[in-house]
Amino acid sequence: MEWLVAAAIGLLVGSGVYLLLSTQSFTVVLGLLLLSYGVNLLVLASGRLVVREPPLAATGPAAADPLPQALVLTAIVIGLGMTAFALALALWAARRSGSGDVRAPAGDDGDDDP
Repeated sequence: MEWLVAAAIGLLVGSGVYLLLSTQSFTVVLGLLLLSYGVNLLVLASGRLVVREPPLAATGPAAADPLPQALVLTAIVIGLGMTAFALALALWAARRSGSGDVRAPAGDDGDDDP
């Protein structure tokens, strides 16, 4: 089971980093989303991977730690807000520049004067 979770974490983080290197704004947002999913799974797995045990009942030494579960739940909410903001920012930038490219247009010198 540990190998499956480790492979899933590696796949999510690797795919997220690959998509972050793209030049299109929506694939960058998708890369951030996959990277956050991978980190959430990593934090959740750090609280022990236990099969056939209740997640919060302290019935023995094999019980899972509830702190990573609470951290992941908080990170999911923060990730949702971050994704909504990043999508709004990407839509605003695409509307303003006329393309979904992350790089600055060739004639843009950073000046906001018309």
